[in-house]
Amino acid sequence: MRTPDRSGAPHTDLDPQLAARLKRDPDGLITAVVQDATDHRVLMVGWMDDEALHRTLTSGRATYWSRSRGEYWRKGDTSGHVQWVRSVALDCDADTLLVRVDQVGAACHRGTDTCFDDGDLDALVLDPTERTA
Repeated sequence: MRTPDRSGAPHTDLDPQLAARLKRDPDGLITAVVQDATDHRVLMVGWMDDEALHRTLTSGRATYWSRSRGEYWRKGDTSGHVQWVRSVALDCDADTLLVRVDQVGAACHRGTDTCFDDGDLDALVLDPTERTA
């Protein structure tokens, strides 16, 4: 569980310089887009606070903050579907992480390889000759 210090922020050992760069949502979370390091598919989207990011950066395993359960969740502890961290990058706005992983087993809680497998939505796709600014 997140243990706030006197300032109300959860205690963490995250590098203070990195922590100062992060732009969090009102709940103190940052979006983490998870990508397969080998085939580059987007596997899932999770949420991290400073402590989850610290654990991810220092353990070699992806850790998230579960908004529904209100607790830390290290991917694979109950399912065996582990995410071994290959790299973590911060986007230019400092509000989204890209976590590249070696995925063992299903990435989605429904047991599928990716959370984005329900099929594409109907979207107009223009031929390159029809694309104008």
